[in-house]
Amino acid sequence: MTRCGRICFGRLKVNLSSVFAGQLVGLREVEEQTWLVSFLDYDLGFFDTEKGRVEPAPDPFAPDRLLTICPE
Repeated sequence: MTRCGRICFGRLKVNLSSVFAGQLVGLREVEEQTWLVSFLDYDLGFFDTEKGRVEPAPDPFAPDRLLTICPE
C-alpha cells in the first residue's frame, strides 16, 4: 500500500482508499487472476487483474449475518 492509498501490482496501480495509506494490506490469490484484499481480520474485496479494480466483498456486518439473542 502506498502513501496515497494505492495497491501497486506489477505495472497496475489501483486506488483502494486513502484511509489505508501506509498500512499493511494483505493480498492472497483465490483464483487465477483474482486476489482477496484484506485488512486486519476483514476481507475488503477481490482484486481482478484483468479488470484492474477491486470489487467489494460481502459486508461482514450485514443483518443476515448477525446472530439474534433469544430471551430464555
